[in-house]
Amino acid sequence: MEKIDLENENLLKLIKKFAIPCVISMIVAALYNIVDQIFIGWSEAGAFGNAATNIVYPFTVIALAFALLVGDGSASLFNLSLGAKNQEKANKSIGNGFVLLIIVSLLLTILGIAFNQQILSLFGGNPKEVECYQYAKDYLRIICYGLPFYILGQGFNASIRSDGSPQYAMAVTVLGAVSNIVLDPIFIFVFKMSVKGAAIATIIGQIFTFLGSILYFKKSKSFQINKESIKLDKKICKQLISLGFASFITQLAIVIIIAVANNLVGKYGYRTMSSSGVAYGVVTPLAVIGICMKVFGIVVSIVIGVSLGGMPIIGYNMGAGNIKRVKEAVKYILIIDVIIGYIAFLVFELFPTLIIHIFGNENSFEYLEYAKYCLRIFLGGILLTCIIKSLSILLQSMGSSFKSTLLALSRDVLFFVPAIILLASISHSVVTMLWSAIIADILAFILGVFLLKREFQKQSSRL
Repeated sequence: MEKIDLENENLLKLIKKFAIPCVISMIVAALYNIVDQIFIGWSEAGAFGNAATNIVYPFTVIALAFALLVGDGSASLFNLSLGAKNQEKANKSIGNGFVLLIIVSLLLTILGIAFNQQILSLFGGNPKEVECYQYAKDYLRIICYGLPFYILGQGFNASIRSDGSPQYAMAVTVLGAVSNIVLDPIFIFVFKMSVKGAAIATIIGQIFTFLGSILYFKKSKSFQINKESIKLDKKICKQLISLGFASFITQLAIVIIIAVANNLVGKYGYRTMSSSGVAYGVVTPLAVIGICMKVFGIVVSIVIGVSLGGMPIIGYNMGAGNIKRVKEAVKYILIIDVIIGYIAFLVFELFPTLIIHIFGNENSFEYLEYAKYCLRIFLGGILLTCIIKSLSILLQSMGSSFKSTLLALSRDVLFFVPAIILLASISHSVVTMLWSAIIADILAFILGVFLLKREFQKQSSRL
């Protein structure tokens, strides 16, 4: 591997070198969540189909959360073990992680199939909305059959990157996403399978990523999968779960947000009148909020990719005691992420109709009006969100996992959830509740700046 001077090489060049593969991988991963929404929006299912996928989306995030819990934890423990020259433990980190991913994926598949209706109800599904509910049932049932491939593919991706093969990890992710993009219109429009077709295309893409990841076993650089490495070790399992817990909590926060928002929409959707005098109902807000969350995910994935690209630089120089260079790296990364956030803010505020039309030809007055509110208000604090997400990763890269997890939870759970429940309960309006996102962004931004300042003070006092 090319030797990279993390301590002396130009920071912007280093950030570019590490960040570009991360950004591409993150965007491609986000496309899994957004491509189905676009094609379904243009199918006969329309807004009903988009609302249905939004109901199912939290369950797929739960699957991803468990994949990252084990996958990121396994990769982290693998790197630590290699650094300590403990090859046996490094092998066990990967082997035990792989076995745990299999167990988790099978359990979630069984739960998803057995408790189909309960899961839909938990995330805002209402049997009275017959068409939307049926689409959601079909989508969830099919997606569940592909969960083992999804969890294993996503979970093992981190180990491939940690083994010094980020390009390979990116390639298998791209392979799955491109397959999904190609197959979606075929199953949805040619075979006229609507939402079911989108689910099948997604599973096939996940299978390609899974197969590519499994093939890596034969060309791994620094680990071996054998009988000893896959024998579950209680101590190894506990360590890797501990290391992956921050990733798990971050994903779980997304589930909580969507579950709360969807249920509030179900409660107050028919009580909120549009300017035309017609209630927004349930399907329209569910579809629009789902679209906003996916668009939000694309922007955040770019920011996270840039920030992850800075992790090796910051981590190395932090370990070397070079706080000045750490501060410079943090400054450059934050400037890049602020630019990304500002561009996104302008797009959301100036072109909301253009964005919403990407996801289908639904043009009812109420649908378009709520979409404009959602993009301009709900995503109105996107600039601050970008800074918050970046700060969380930067704190993690400086070794402060507690501050990192606290910041990630503060925006999505500690501030957003109480705010949206309070605003919706007082106003009985699915429009007013959208302001909770901006409130959460402002409060979390203040906390993030405070935590970063404290971390720098703490590290400086040690020198």
